[in-house]
Amino acid sequence: MTPTVQAHPEDAAQLAAFEARIAAGEYIEPKDWMPERYRRQLIRMMSQHAHSECVGMLPEGNWISRAPSLRRKMTLIAKVQDEAGHGHYIYCATETLGASRDELLDELHAGKAKYSSIFNYPTLNWADIGVIGWFVDGAAIVNQTVLAKASYGPYARSMIRICKEENFHKRQGYEICSVMSAGTDAQRAMLQDAVNRWWWPSLMMFGPPDAASSNSDELLRWKVKRYTNDELRQRFINLTVPQAQAINVQLPDAALAYDTTSGNWQSGPIDWDEFWAVVKGNGPLNRERVAARKAAHDNGAWVRAAAEAYAAKQAARATAAA
Repeated sequence: MTPTVQAHPEDAAQLAAFEARIAAGEYIEPKDWMPERYRRQLIRMMSQHAHSECVGMLPEGNWISRAPSLRRKMTLIAKVQDEAGHGHYIYCATETLGASRDELLDELHAGKAKYSSIFNYPTLNWADIGVIGWFVDGAAIVNQTVLAKASYGPYARSMIRICKEENFHKRQGYEICSVMSAGTDAQRAMLQDAVNRWWWPSLMMFGPPDAASSNSDELLRWKVKRYTNDELRQRFINLTVPQAQAINVQLPDAALAYDTTSGNWQSGPIDWDEFWAVVKGNGPLNRERVAARKAAHDNGAWVRAAAEAYAAKQAARATAAA
């Protein structure tokens, strides 16, 4: 059931005008009036997205020093750096809604805030880095190209650059997989193992099935989202199956079959019990990921303090000069 916005009587006209703007496809900007529920939904969704970008640095950052060549090191460093930037863009956009970045990070470090379930799985070998680029960043592109049309202007605009960089990430990952698929028997086996482990968690990235998604109806009505979780998941499957066929990789789904009527690749059942276990903090690496982020934040306190001191000194000099 779609939650209703409880507007005060004096806000009825504002709410009607807001709904009319959404229906007309207009962007809502930070200084525009918006229902409190809309603001809170955006903060929840955008902070989860920003947290996911930052936590997402961990599985791949661990492989920078072990990448098989200088070229691979350089591209992986660039990718991890991009992800830090993505988190920064989205935190900035969330701050326009009145949400303090410090407050959002405190919730993440306390284990209260959510981030994408996919980043609670381990990266066991180099093939995982390729498959993450192919599957995880591929799924992100499917989701984020739609978010580039979200009704909240700062969020939509942040997606434009992010999507361009995510395309680079996916191409990088798919190229790694393509090279490995044409390599030795051991390399092909390593690649297939990674595909087997990451396929189902990648499908879970789009969120619970529509029937179990408590926020989707409202987000769709306000055009923050444009498609349901299941619709986006289906698009990802349709795009990925031919890519797997092109490099002779077997997706780990015995039920996968093409439906000529719908034009879709129909997949087998997803283990939603696993999904909910990860979301609730019981995934393979939930605790380690949050602990690593908290440690990095605490260790960087002196950098933030130095930056604030420098900014204060510059402001004082500017005031004195004036």
